[in-house]
Amino acid sequence: MQADSGISKNIGKAYLSRITDIRKILIITLLLNLLVSGIKIFYGYLTNSLAILSDGFHSLFDGVSNIVGLVGIYLSSHSPDEKHPYGHRKYETLFTIFIGLLMFVTCAEIFRRAYDSLTCANTNIVKVTDVSFIVMICTMIINAFVARYEAKKGRELKSEYLIADSQHTKSDVYISVGVIISLVLMKLGLVFADIITGAIVGLFVAKAGINIIKEAAETLVDRTKIDKSKIKEVVNHVKGVKGCHKVRTRGTISHVFLDLHIVVEPSLSVQEAHDIAHLAEEEIRKRFPEVIDIMIHIEPAL
Repeated sequence: MQADSGISKNIGKAYLSRITDIRKILIITLLLNLLVSGIKIFYGYLTNSLAILSDGFHSLFDGVSNIVGLVGIYLSSHSPDEKHPYGHRKYETLFTIFIGLLMFVTCAEIFRRAYDSLTCANTNIVKVTDVSFIVMICTMIINAFVARYEAKKGRELKSEYLIADSQHTKSDVYISVGVIISLVLMKLGLVFADIITGAIVGLFVAKAGINIIKEAAETLVDRTKIDKSKIKEVVNHVKGVKGCHKVRTRGTISHVFLDLHIVVEPSLSVQEAHDIAHLAEEEIRKRFPEVIDIMIHIEPAL
């Protein structure tokens, strides 16, 4: 049993509204990330600081990931067609993996610069001034706002991409804290603090990338999205349902497909069994609004 046309239209409208909201959020965060990265990269080159420069490149990739996200959201917004009967929603998940890969590229660039600085430690004199601290603190505040804003909206809109991107940006905050510490240490005369902090930054970036790829991969291989015991609890309370089993869920956090079997009295007519299944579907949608497609198989009680 599948959703009727009225429900399908409502779901379609809700999804288009969700896509529009995600686009707005990505554009806002893109502009903020470009501002932050531009300041850090410029000042990093100006002062010859590997830590600040690495942090700047990481912020730049935050902006690139926003652009990639806009492309991914556009592709995922296409309606189901003959070749894609379940829709295009997993494009959002696929592009989420790109963020993880992008972070590995960032990591490689950071380690390359750390190695170059280490081999030329005597010629690369880092200039630490009061402006260095002002730049890092101001950009860190902006990153903290962006990360919190994206995470909040990602949870509200159930967007895997926004949640992953917020983690990417959140790592910038931790990195900036490390950079500020390295600036303090360099001010105290520890020359290699900049190089060491740059390398630590690279490790944080790599860890965040691994976590993002792992979460997105779980979606692509159809990991269970809703605990089946919770679904059984809802369905078993529907009048006329004698039992529920073979519950399966898959999809993304905002677009879940559900298959299940329900048991009814064998003496019921087809219409009566259908009505019970319809009631079960309505209860599931009330409890789990992220479920957009339900297939119910009816079995007679033995």
